[in-house]
Amino acid sequence: MLRINGAAIAFCVVMTAHPGAVVQAQTPPSATEAAAYTGVHAAAQRGNVVQIETLAKAGADMNARDGNGRTALHVATFAKQRDAIRLLARLGADLQRLDHDRYDAVTIASVADDEDTLRLLLSLGASAKLITSRYDGTALIAAAHLGHDGVVRQLISAGAPVNHVNNLHWTAAIEAVVLGDGGRRHQLSLQALIAGGADLRLADRQGLTPLALARSRGYREMVLMLERAGAR
Repeated sequence: MLRINGAAIAFCVVMTAHPGAVVQAQTPPSATEAAAYTGVHAAAQRGNVVQIETLAKAGADMNARDGNGRTALHVATFAKQRDAIRLLARLGADLQRLDHDRYDAVTIASVADDEDTLRLLLSLGASAKLITSRYDGTALIAAAHLGHDGVVRQLISAGAPVNHVNNLHWTAAIEAVVLGDGGRRHQLSLQALIAGGADLRLADRQGLTPLALARSRGYREMVLMLERAGAR
């Protein structure tokens, strides 16, 4: 939990207790689940494109779900099996489908800071515009939160909604500040959002803008960046 102005707030995607410590709200397949997979999920986990092709010819459902609502595409994305992703898309896998945690493949790749897989998904027609997660967020908000600046730039280029407000009343620009560490990658993420047209007037529930939040945290470089952009 994060406490801001006396309110306890759950983190949107991941919480970093200290450098290198990450707690995920997403639920990737556990080792036990992966070992128990059969059919298209097993083939996707292993990147076995020959088996995926064989299963498809036999009539297997490319959008079948596991116990957490993950399709083979979700599994392949978690496993970074890009050849499997490419084949699943060609065979009719739904690129926009959400799992039970309400994550799509684009958000999974974004949270993983997996720029290559994200680039592939977007090239195949996956959307950067979906509302995902229990927080009614977006892949862009998740990436800004984490300081995944390359992902942020890709998503903006793909038309992600820069000013979407999640159900915590936070935008991507706010999350880059309030859930960031003020370091270089969060600075670059905020810079990309500013260049992409982020509305810096949008405030949180307490009326605090990205500039006010950056000042309160002592994030000098972010403050200067926001001031240069005309933020108030």
